[in-house]
Amino acid sequence: MASSEGYLEYVLDLLRDVPSVTCRKMMGEYLLYSEGILFGGVYDDRLLLKDVPAARDAFPEGQAPYEGAKPMPLVDSEDPAYIARVIAAMVPQLPKPKKRH
Repeated sequence: MASSEGYLEYVLDLLRDVPSVTCRKMMGEYLLYSEGILFGGVYDDRLLLKDVPAARDAFPEGQAPYEGAKPMPLVDSEDPAYIARVIAAMVPQLPKPKKRH
């Protein structure tokens, strides 16, 4: 099942305190970036974060984004400030984007 644009709008509103959020549609789902760093995505109308310690500490419940994938922390908060703090703690733990030549 693909994620709805309405749910994406809801998520983007939740992420309003995260710096420079962008999204990219991929195969019916949405990848989420902050200042060019991939931190999570919207999968089947669920906000999931990359599996790094800061995300696991804040959101211990993991769910697979799709069949056969490793679980990712499921965001179960509707507090934009809290979510922004978690993502800010995650960014140093995530790989930097590769430079394109």
